[in-house]
Amino acid sequence: MIEKTITSIENKVSDAKSIDEKDRIELLKLLGELKTEVTELSKTHAENAESITGFAKVSAHEAIREKKNPQLMNLSLKGLSSSVDEIESSHPQLVAVVNKISQILANMGI
Repeated sequence: MIEKTITSIENKVSDAKSIDEKDRIELLKLLGELKTEVTELSKTHAENAESITGFAKVSAHEAIREKKNPQLMNLSLKGLSSSVDEIESSHPQLVAVVNKISQILANMGI
């Protein structure tokens, strides 16, 4: 389920016309890292992994929409950031990836 969701996000990012090429390349790279990190996390913390994946999907959706809604974008990014709060000490690489994704998406949503 997690890998399928992230693959779906990757496909949407690849096809989105509202993303410049530099951001697209960086996001796809980070989504690959996210897939690896979240898959590993799911072995011990399945619910956390599902939350992170779900918020990543919603955040990406909000960022690549043609008609942006800043309030929804902010809410989705807060959810994404909050989804990694509990695992910051045990999975610092995953938190770093999520933070980078959040920053790129936030910049796109402006």
